[in-house]
Amino acid sequence: MESSSDEEEQRTFVQVISEKYNPENFPYGQGIGVVILPRPPGSPVKDRLFLPSILVLNGCGIRKAGDRSDIATFCAHVVELDLSFNQINDWTEVCTIVSNVPHLDFLNLSMNPLSSVDLEPSMAEVFSRIRHLVLNNTKISWDTVHTLTQNTPELEELFLCLNGYNTVTESQKPCPSLRLLQITDNQLQEWAEVRKFGLLYPNLSTLVLANNSVDSVRDTKEALEHLFPNLCSINLNNTGLSKWEDIKRLNMFPNLKEVKAKGIPLLQSYSTQERRYLLLAQLPSIMLLNGSAVSVGEREDAERFFIRYYQDQGCPEPELSERYHILVSKYGHLAPLAEVDLTPTCAMINVRWGDRVERVSLRLEQTVGDLKKQLRALLQPPSNGIRLFYIAHEMCSVLGPEELKFGSRALHSYSIRDGDEILVVLKAKSRCSSSGL
Repeated sequence: MESSSDEEEQRTFVQVISEKYNPENFPYGQGIGVVILPRPPGSPVKDRLFLPSILVLNGCGIRKAGDRSDIATFCAHVVELDLSFNQINDWTEVCTIVSNVPHLDFLNLSMNPLSSVDLEPSMAEVFSRIRHLVLNNTKISWDTVHTLTQNTPELEELFLCLNGYNTVTESQKPCPSLRLLQITDNQLQEWAEVRKFGLLYPNLSTLVLANNSVDSVRDTKEALEHLFPNLCSINLNNTGLSKWEDIKRLNMFPNLKEVKAKGIPLLQSYSTQERRYLLLAQLPSIMLLNGSAVSVGEREDAERFFIRYYQDQGCPEPELSERYHILVSKYGHLAPLAEVDLTPTCAMINVRWGDRVERVSLRLEQTVGDLKKQLRALLQPPSNGIRLFYIAHEMCSVLGPEELKFGSRALHSYSIRDGDEILVVLKAKSRCSSSGL
């Protein structure tokens, strides 16, 4: 007799569906997207379910497919199938499932241990209808990848993340239908490997290379135009790019409109705004940078910043880039930006002393000590001195009065505004003075 652990290891696709969509779980005849099929007279199929079009069975311990006819009965209208985080390690089982889901468009096999055996080309025809294929962390070989793409004539999106690739194997038959390739978190380093994607997927429009160690973009304009004629978006986040020449070469992609380039060594020494402006100024055709749309005004600001940045650096004329000279011809040599201090210089406040209220114009650059002298001259209090409390008009119900204790502190540091109030309170006489000492 098999142990319970052995039974669990052999859990099938059909078994999991039967458990998850057991008719007893739907006492009124249907659940969300689940309908109990009427049983034809004499049919051996009892209480089978018509499943939702999007079927999520991730992390269910599935290792085998189960009965073909049961899969076909359950999945007649399934369009999307998520089998990630299961234990399927045999392509035969995958093919058995896929071949009996006639309308399958999206398949996620991520985190299944499929690396030990390659997919046989004779079995791969069952994938012909799939347009979206997710194979993250399956560690499958490039031979299997090519077998799949050669048998999916309508494939549009392919996900190959976390598969440990440090090289790319070419294929004799490209996949012209592919539009998006996401190959993040691999070990690609050389641009010579990346350029192979242009040969494999000649109509690629989105290439996601994030979290690879790719350290350059080394190609001629003619080569990039030939290899990536339709590339609109490239994600280079957390790659190894360290030279401005690599950023400039992105302009050689003829249709590139979106770039993501966060976390690259080249930009580590710059502030957030400097990074964006310096990138924008050197990528004149980009409409989206790091996920944010680029407005006409922002582009002009970036280009003017670029000119001033290199003027301030005092670079010798021969060392200035071609882009710098292009922008100078557009805007001319620019004067340094004047530093503008927006700190308020004065405020009209109310000074309250007992029942007396005086409207006072306050110079905010003066200190608390200066203000005390001004108010002594104005109010002429007794000689034992005064204490001052600041009351912000808009925040008085929240903050309450704040004592102005420090004679050397500038008034503008308290953010005093028009309409605020200064409360003047006489200092209490000390016991020594009251006793005549």
